[in-house]
Amino acid sequence: MMNLDQSYSIVIPLYNEEENVSLLIDAIEGIMGGFRYELILVDDFSTDRTVKIIKDIAAFHVVLIELKKNYGQSSALMAGIDYASGDYIITMDGDLQNDPSDIPMMINNINENGYDLVVGKRRKRQDNLLKTFPSKIANFIIRTTTKLNVTDHGCALKIFTRETAKKLDLYGESHRFITLHAYINGARIAEVPIKHRARQFGVSKYGIGRTTKVINDLILLLFNQKYLPKPIYLFGNIGIATFIAGILINTYLFIEKLMGYPIGGRPLLILGILLVFVGIQLFTTGIIIDLLMKTYYESQKKRPFNIRNVSVF
Repeated sequence: MMNLDQSYSIVIPLYNEEENVSLLIDAIEGIMGGFRYELILVDDFSTDRTVKIIKDIAAFHVVLIELKKNYGQSSALMAGIDYASGDYIITMDGDLQNDPSDIPMMINNINENGYDLVVGKRRKRQDNLLKTFPSKIANFIIRTTTKLNVTDHGCALKIFTRETAKKLDLYGESHRFITLHAYINGARIAEVPIKHRARQFGVSKYGIGRTTKVINDLILLLFNQKYLPKPIYLFGNIGIATFIAGILINTYLFIEKLMGYPIGGRPLLILGILLVFVGIQLFTTGIIIDLLMKTYYESQKKRPFNIRNVSVF
């Protein structure tokens, strides 16, 4: 059950949602009004009346964070999570496709079963093929390359324990893989079915051009999961394999030379020498990157955004 002693932070990134934002505030108040909560609306430099409407409403519980420019949804989410003070941090989209009435059920699930993160799985998803097809590809890749059995990584409605959310580090389009980020950090995760509604107002911010960004971030994230702590395992292994291939080629050519065959003009000799040097270079590159990563982990982390203003109502 939802606990009156617990506090909740609901983080919602917004970009040009002037038609949705007042309805969103009312819907959340209708569900969470009896509990200790804060609604953190992060405006990602909207060009419409989104900010003005929020300030005109000046609703109790609402915190408005305005970013100085359009940084993207990942940075907007991190700005809200950084500010959040609740025992549980809830994320959702601002387009009213997520139904706030699912929040109590998800909170009960995380309380009763001791999960660190409960994610939604959209039933009868109300989106077009342009959004659903890339999402299915990404979900399939993650399931087959990791041990994380979550089928809908793109669902924005999620509930984190405070500790789990604060450990996240998002960039690019990686908010779409926020569940994988938490999993890499050791979170216990459950997926539950939730309602999904068609967008009624405004325009979807998703375009085909974002698909390549998502793919690039997914590849980088999978690399980070397996090799970021020890990049020498990737570069070193490839370097050793390349070096050995070069040595085998050169050994073969050396035997040919001893048998009296000319090898000076053979392209295979150039390939063998090249593979030896490339192998050495890859191995040493792995050592250098390994040292750089140690420096990175020891350095102070900075967020990739700047906040213009924070308004507490």
